[in-house]
Amino acid sequence: MSSLIDSDVEYRFDRGLRGYLEAVTSALGIGLESCTVDLDTPVSAYIAIDWRLGRFPGRDLALIWDEQHGWAVTIEAGCGEDVIVLAYLGGEVLPDPRAVVRFLAALRADDHSLGQPDPPDLRAPGRHHELLDRLS
Repeated sequence: MSSLIDSDVEYRFDRGLRGYLEAVTSALGIGLESCTVDLDTPVSAYIAIDWRLGRFPGRDLALIWDEQHGWAVTIEAGCGEDVIVLAYLGGEVLPDPRAVVRFLAALRADDHSLGQPDPPDLRAPGRHHELLDRLS
């Protein structure tokens, strides 16, 4: 019986997360097709942004999210390497989509009053039932 409960929680978590990501991409004025989700633990998402930062003109920009650290703004490192995190939003793991937009806009304006350089430890990965209320 436990596996049925677990699969129901994971199904509801996946659906809720995709709805949340759709709200974030909509608030950004882009479509969900710009987003990928990785359901391995820790669950994470990647949103490609179609503009660049003035101080990194040759680097693609993206927002990443994971269930432990929340949102971060990144640039592509190049040469097939991982992304470079410019700043983490912090605060909460599932902030209002408008807060994500404000965070990205601040970084774009070279305003570093929002966010932080080090990854916040907002929650332990897994235990998705804890996030269901926020994702409904």
